[in-house]
Amino acid sequence: MRVGVPREIKPNEHRVGLPPTAVREYVAHGHEVIVETGAGEGAGFTDDLYQRAGATIAPDAATVFAQSKMIVKVKEPQAAEWARLTTDHILFTYLHLAPDPAQTEGLLDSGCAAIAYETVTDRAGGLPLLAPMSEVAGRIAVFSAGETLLKHNGGMGLLLSGVPGVRPARICVLGGGVVGMNAARMAAGLGAEVVVLERSIPRMRELDDMFLGRILTRYSTLDAVEEEVIKADVVVGAVLTAGAAAPKLVRREHLARMKPGSVLVDVSIDQGGCFETSRPTTHADPTYMVDGVVHYCVANMPGAAPRTSSEALVHATLPFGLAMEAALGGFDAILAPVAPVTAFPHDHRSFTARRLALSTGEKVAYVTMLGWIALATACLLPVTTVPAGVAADGLPVGVQLIGPHGGDARLLSLAQAIDENVRGFTAPELKA
Repeated sequence: MRVGVPREIKPNEHRVGLPPTAVREYVAHGHEVIVETGAGEGAGFTDDLYQRAGATIAPDAATVFAQSKMIVKVKEPQAAEWARLTTDHILFTYLHLAPDPAQTEGLLDSGCAAIAYETVTDRAGGLPLLAPMSEVAGRIAVFSAGETLLKHNGGMGLLLSGVPGVRPARICVLGGGVVGMNAARMAAGLGAEVVVLERSIPRMRELDDMFLGRILTRYSTLDAVEEEVIKADVVVGAVLTAGAAAPKLVRREHLARMKPGSVLVDVSIDQGGCFETSRPTTHADPTYMVDGVVHYCVANMPGAAPRTSSEALVHATLPFGLAMEAALGGFDAILAPVAPVTAFPHDHRSFTARRLALSTGEKVAYVTMLGWIALATACLLPVTTVPAGVAADGLPVGVQLIGPHGGDARLLSLAQAIDENVRGFTAPELKA
């Protein structure tokens, strides 16, 4: 099987899908790896390092796509890359489809099988392929906020850490997940006042135990969000709804009541952002001002540390890439037409599903695409949906997936091959 690693072409993106250490692992498992020349340079990995790891260096992206079965990337494919994807390809990367209908349609038109890192789950319901970048983004968010608070960058001129006798910045973190926890850790370590707003009481207990009173936690309500945002010098948006658009927690009317020169850092921008006034920015031009509040909304924050990020990401993705091939007995099994199946959505009120996604982890996961949720059985494959049943309240309880690609027992075998204790079916059991 041939694995292709193209150079990332999104502006200011220097990460790479497979560092040389991962290439060597794929080669050791009997695969061929084709790397576009210069793909790893931004992260400090030369073509020579890739060749020594066993890769073939291709002169351009067109060659990589033409000669590879599975394409391993970091960021979502750009328009030029959609045109190179075909029904023979498996795409393994972050997709973040919820706020990006153009990309969604481009992938659908290509006919490829796309597996989104951010929707693969583990036995505990966590997101193991999203976690590494969430850790990096949470930490970078605080460093970036501290820099943006400085006067010459449009901020109020406040030193995030303060000095003896002068108060530090007050940082409000919306969300206590991986991003929020790492942002809180960095902020507290620098001496800032930190409050984390979260809705999971068990998670708040974990944060209280972890930080031993060094930060405050509050249950997230409309009143709590409004109160803390207005008091804050920095607000870090760290809210995630897996696979779906982020909720808008900070509204335009809140900005007029915030401190002039305060800073909003929206780590959720990949999923549409959790501030009403957010729009994606780049590392080259990271900030803009709305109503006296500085917005930092860089869509690929971990790209600022490409070496750390590339290595951390592949430590999470590599076992999945290798296990997927081994469990299915070949990647062709993922693309092979199979009989239709009935799948039940994770949330029966969001029952329309045009595409499904395959989790190669320890259970079959679910993915949302433009707000539509379904248990995963295949990867971005053409289907037609019709209701499979109706609940007592008149809402559909399932969809019948009809098309050239459905799913069958091989997918359950895939999960079982990785973990004999298959768990995670919180919706009715998948039925073939």
